Amino acid sequence: MELTVYLAGEIHTNWREELQKLAEERKLPLSFVAPQTNHDRSDDIGEAILGEQPGNLYKDHAASDINNFRTQVMLQKADVVIALFGEQYRQWNTAMDASAAITLNKPTIIIRPESLIHPLKELSNKANVTVETVEQALDVLSYIYE
Repeated sequence: MELTVYLAGEIHTNWREELQKLAEERKLPLSFVAPQTNHDRSDDIGEAILGEQPGNLYKDHAASDINNFRTQVMLQKADVVIALFGEQYRQWNTAMDASAAITLNKPTIIIRPESLIHPLKELSNKANVTVETVEQALDVLSYIYE
């Protein structure tokens, strides 16, 4: 049984590639989807499709509509969601994706460092599992196959 895993989280580090490599090494039958990880593409998609907008507010609104549409489709197709919160970047999109996944009743794993226990307490309480490392998240998924 192959599971599709949506990888929510910041797009500035290679955590997705590391997780996918570890999953391959464990021979876990997983496929992965994610938000748009090309920052410029994400920011410019509204104008790329709808044409030049009359200002930054409208540019962001057009891009948000299309990015939210894409995310909704990906989340609905996913069997499991992993949402990574790191210490280095602001995590608004991660929080939004995790909240949407929980609302869709998708099994959700949150990865967060110890320093974010307090700020993420409500979200962690709603998720199925909260861990501190990518390896622990994969341990949870591995357990499904035992």
